[in-house]
Amino acid sequence: MNAIWPPPHPTTLEALVDSGWKSKSVKREVRENFTRMLAGGAELFPGIVGYDDTVIPEINLALLAEHDLLFLGEKGQAKSRIMRMLTRFLDEWIPYIDHPDLPIHEDPTHPITSLGRRLVADHDPDDIQIAWWHRDRRYAERLSPGTKFADIIGEIDPAKLTGGVSMSAEEALSFGLIPRMHRGIFAMNELPELDDLVQVGLFNILEERDVQIRGYPIQFDLDIMILFSANPATYNRSGKVIPQLKDRIGTIVQTHYPSERDEGIEILQQEVGDELDGDFPVLVPFFMYQIVEEITNQARRSKYIDHSSGVSARFSLANFRTLVASARQRGITHDERPAVPRISDLGHVYSSSLGKLELDLMGTHQMSERQVLDAVTAEAIKVVFGEYVEQHGLGAIAEIFRGGVRVEVGDQLPSSEYAARLKKVPPAWDLAFEVNASENEAVRASCVEFVLAGLYSMEQISRSQRHGKIEYEF
Repeated sequence: MNAIWPPPHPTTLEALVDSGWKSKSVKREVRENFTRMLAGGAELFPGIVGYDDTVIPEINLALLAEHDLLFLGEKGQAKSRIMRMLTRFLDEWIPYIDHPDLPIHEDPTHPITSLGRRLVADHDPDDIQIAWWHRDRRYAERLSPGTKFADIIGEIDPAKLTGGVSMSAEEALSFGLIPRMHRGIFAMNELPELDDLVQVGLFNILEERDVQIRGYPIQFDLDIMILFSANPATYNRSGKVIPQLKDRIGTIVQTHYPSERDEGIEILQQEVGDELDGDFPVLVPFFMYQIVEEITNQARRSKYIDHSSGVSARFSLANFRTLVASARQRGITHDERPAVPRISDLGHVYSSSLGKLELDLMGTHQMSERQVLDAVTAEAIKVVFGEYVEQHGLGAIAEIFRGGVRVEVGDQLPSSEYAARLKKVPPAWDLAFEVNASENEAVRASCVEFVLAGLYSMEQISRSQRHGKIEYEF
């Protein structure tokens, strides 16, 4: 990451006070900046799709209420992304006392450690050096599994004890992440996976803003905004989160998967960005976007997949990138520009899908993950093709194959192979699929495979597969 350098700012406490700078809490800082952006009509959460009427209004209220938040949802619902985005509501720069012995970024006018208070009390304001902390560095997060009390709260430092410091003294502590994020934002992912001792430590911080280590309470006026994330299945399970901690969390925000397929496609296109460009560009027909996202939707509905675990948006993204990679490989091999993904490219998504689906093992079925993926992929093709048929008519879409032909397809076949078999395509294809199937061989090959796979899903034709190639027969 590029170094962040502050613009000219006061460099001593005296200059800081003379500048008129006023201290404020993290939550007040967030609230005031959020209010200013809301009043100005700014885009509050750029890149977050499908939450305008559900999740974002709840976050807005929580920020105005100056609450700590818990984001409750299944994997791949942008919980971590939203938590990281909250730094945009912090001041761009805040001052802190620049001293090598201070363990935290002390507020120059309200230090909370004994050393910080002594520095301010014993030195002339013009001798106290001030540095500036950028908002991008005022955020830290931790994943719960394996996290110990010392990691996020702190521990007694044996070296300091041997130096004569009392165990009950603040100076004996080695601070964890939360005290070190004083005046910042700390996020704890997968809250229910924390052991009870760490949860009690978090409760003390939320309730009293103090730190208790090995039975020695160290009173700190910690100023921190704490965020949590959790899966509903574990958060709501009795005994996973202590009731006292639940009670101290100000707002619970329930996240969800996209309610519409087009929202999922928008997320896909946003995440991919300019990855389709380059020396060997890839052109993706819209029906291929629809199929990739529909595979994810069908997986979320499948009775063979554990719904409590969820199917992440990363499932769609990983599969889409595999699809694009397969098309690009074909483009490089056969010098096709642009390369166009086909249904046969979906044969490679096992590599990007396996391990991302958690099967429901409580049923009586004996299907493997690969078989489940085959089933949801077949259903996705059927659903998407059915929508095109409903709008444009089966006859118009299937017209080219009425004479009864045999067509072989495969992800490594050059597009010219398809063009040689199908000299012309019905005008309805260009209209239905919104692509230049008549003019571009690679687009035509993709359309051919879509129609063939769709007709097969509707039991209009037969299919056989051998040596990695598929043959359709009418």
